[in-house]
Amino acid sequence: MRAVTLRDYKRRILPVLTHVQEHLDNPLSLDELARLAYFSPYHFHRIFKGMVGESVKEYVRRLRLERAASRLRVGSASVIEIALDAGYESHEAFSRSFKALFGASPTQFRRIRRVLLSSTSGVHFRQGTTVQHFRTLRRGESMKVQVEQLKPMRVAYLRHIGPYNAVSSTWDRLLTVMGKDGYLGGSPMMLGICHDDPEVTPPSKIRYDACITVDDDFQPVDNIQVQVVAGGEYARTTHTGPYSNLGKTYMEFLGQWLPRSGRELRNAPCFEVYLNDPQSTPPEELLTDIYAPLAAEDEAARVRRP
Repeated sequence: MRAVTLRDYKRRILPVLTHVQEHLDNPLSLDELARLAYFSPYHFHRIFKGMVGESVKEYVRRLRLERAASRLRVGSASVIEIALDAGYESHEAFSRSFKALFGASPTQFRRIRRVLLSSTSGVHFRQGTTVQHFRTLRRGESMKVQVEQLKPMRVAYLRHIGPYNAVSSTWDRLLTVMGKDGYLGGSPMMLGICHDDPEVTPPSKIRYDACITVDDDFQPVDNIQVQVVAGGEYARTTHTGPYSNLGKTYMEFLGQWLPRSGRELRNAPCFEVYLNDPQSTPPEELLTDIYAPLAAEDEAARVRRP
């Protein structure tokens, strides 16, 4: 079976880039864009951001501003009309974003009418144009990644719904109950299952499972439930540093290493294993293993674009 290549990944991202350009004023759901690229919704956004260099939300915002710049250059519409068409609710908010991108206010830009556009991907707003190619980042080539075969793991867990930076209270509740009942002996693994990407999911709806490995004797207690983390092949990389920087490692892992790995991800969430105690370890020394679920070759062939 032929291994998936960087060219395959880029070919699957290109229709998304064009679709966004053609539907800048429409709602763009994660599921819809993931389907266009033949990627799992679990992983699409991180792959996109790692390859293109900006999130879908950032890409949409930039193209809307570039379209606004085009209208300022050749049209007679007022700044507030152009601002509203770009999705901004006020002249002030539009002007701040516009100046941050172009280095000039909309009014100044209208007089200058010239600007040097730049983006990591090299893709810019072109009305009615199909995106034919884009540049992708290359930092993932030297990333240290191991491919491992894991057995299924039975875990006790508490679900947290809300921002990732607020999961500590969920862990406190889980560890209190598990410690009281004697389940922390023997150094069980501490896992976090990340169901949602904070780049696309509202903070109030993000789902995260705080998990501790348990044996078959454990039964649900005090709102603590049981699930099984699927076995199979996983790619693993180690993040060093604060948990707040995990997103950067995910972007490099899934958006830069993965497209060059010859592998595909299966439709299951990534999970994290915390290797040291955040209560006693300086943030810059925290170690977190990130596991990404790899698809078998026959499964990968089914999900690739024909």
